[in-house]
Amino acid sequence: MLVLVTRPLPDAERTAAALAARGHAALPAPVSAIHPTGAALPAGTFDAVTATSHHAFPPPDGLDRRLPVFAVGARTAAAARAAGFRDVRVGRGDAGALADLLRLTLPRPARLLFLAGRHRKPLLETSVTEAGYRLDTLEVYAAEALPAWPTAAVEALRAGTVGAALHYSRRSVELALALADDAGLADAVVTLRHLCLSDDCAEPLRGCGAAAVAVAGRPEEDALLALLDAPPP
Repeated sequence: MLVLVTRPLPDAERTAAALAARGHAALPAPVSAIHPTGAALPAGTFDAVTATSHHAFPPPDGLDRRLPVFAVGARTAAAARAAGFRDVRVGRGDAGALADLLRLTLPRPARLLFLAGRHRKPLLETSVTEAGYRLDTLEVYAAEALPAWPTAAVEALRAGTVGAALHYSRRSVELALALADDAGLADAVVTLRHLCLSDDCAEPLRGCGAAAVAVAGRPEEDALLALLDAPPP
């Protein structure tokens, strides 16, 4: 099956390899590109670091690698370890579970550094500040929207050869729908089989009339890719 992959590079390349291992072909159609912001560390000392994406690493120069890192999931944890952090604690894949992990294991009123993306939902920040932590948010990367899809992706969608699309975030879904509309491909995209990492990710698709929408059983890529082998919704 030819599968539309809207992730930015190089994430899309890793997903393509995983798809190939399952007998599918990837059609790269990134909707954004990741850029570091060059933000400098805030003054003072911190008790811990938290991150909700592997794009947060490596962090800005000067951050103490002895600090514990609270990572949203396994991929972010691996990026933290690769950046030199040894004490890495892993959540269950979403911001709510990460906030729960912090509340259970980090004494208050600890000072946290959140290595964040420019475009994000406020759940983690709201949860930890309401729990009594002192939080500094540092935007270390930005997922900048791209103006159009690659020609190969547009042609495949027009030809009707795409069998499914993978979606990893609500924002990427919204950007994909906008690009499809710009290219005159809204109907072609809505009729695809859409496989989503979360219910939040799936909501804009359902809202625009997509009928074949499935959500992974847990917010991890292997669970998302497993949907390819399940009966269509």
